[in-house]
Amino acid sequence: MLCHANYLVPSACSNDNSRSSEIMIIIQTPLRVSLFGGGTDFPSYYLEHGGCVLSSAIDKYIFVTIKKRFDAKLRIGYTRTEMIDCVDEINHELIREAMRLTGIERGVEITTMGDIPDQGSGLGSSSTVTVGALHAMYAYKKELVLTERLAQEACRIEREILGKPIGIQDQYIAAYGGLRFMEFTTSGDVLTHRLELSERTMRRLSDNLLLFFTGVTRKADTILKEQKTNIKDKLTILAEMKQIAHMACDEIQKENIDAVGTLLHESWLLKKQLASQISNSALDDMYETARKAGAVGGKISGAGGGGFLLLYVPRGQQEQVRDALRDFQEYPFTLGQDGSKVIFDYQR
Repeated sequence: MLCHANYLVPSACSNDNSRSSEIMIIIQTPLRVSLFGGGTDFPSYYLEHGGCVLSSAIDKYIFVTIKKRFDAKLRIGYTRTEMIDCVDEINHELIREAMRLTGIERGVEITTMGDIPDQGSGLGSSSTVTVGALHAMYAYKKELVLTERLAQEACRIEREILGKPIGIQDQYIAAYGGLRFMEFTTSGDVLTHRLELSERTMRRLSDNLLLFFTGVTRKADTILKEQKTNIKDKLTILAEMKQIAHMACDEIQKENIDAVGTLLHESWLLKKQLASQISNSALDDMYETARKAGAVGGKISGAGGGGFLLLYVPRGQQEQVRDALRDFQEYPFTLGQDGSKVIFDYQR
């Protein structure tokens, strides 16, 4: 493939790093748990019917590092290492498109590291990488960007440029952080409302949520393609899921935290009907085992099919649930407050 400079040209006043001999920036961007409303954030649904989700960042992260090189080459490090001469040669499609969008062409090392399996976790890792990469590249260029722009451009990369059959909640929660009720309007606007809870209420909600790795990672695209195709046949289910998301938001703000467990169960029974591979017999058995041991409700995080099982379990039943699911690895976490942010910026 030809290497040619078909990128945005950075302005000399804002991002000329030629005088800096050493530059290294690290961005921390949160993963998320999607609690309610997933599936109503597809544009093919919400542009006609409106959508909403309740989602939260968690204290697990993707770290993106960008460092100036001594030469003009590009080095991209993730589960493999790429050493190339130009952007067009990059195999990591999210990094490649972020570089094209931000106009960085050469002479950098970029690495991504995460707190979870590489992909297929259901915790929004692809969107987290995209937001973090964009944030790192703009910081490298010394450009201040609005949080909204990070989310919008991440959506553009994943949905429009790469054609991923995904919704748009993950990019927004990665950029903004916090526990948020997000509304997707028929006019295409995204309204993000941070739930302002007392520290005690937030801690209680977080303490009653457990996360277990199912042992299976999967590519979400196949499940999401079917789910997207099925939208017109699932309008009643999606409307019910949207209503439950509103109810959950109301109950949490009234500090009726235990209602979350019951609503998670009701929403999961609906979500399983959106596509054939969202659940399977093994996942159903795992979920029912947890319920019999004391979990009130739960769901497979993300598109489904594997990844992590999120459960609402009152403190008094948690040890019984852990014992019942002893063959599965627990993934301790807390609901997080921070969105994507710079945690290290060294330039001289």
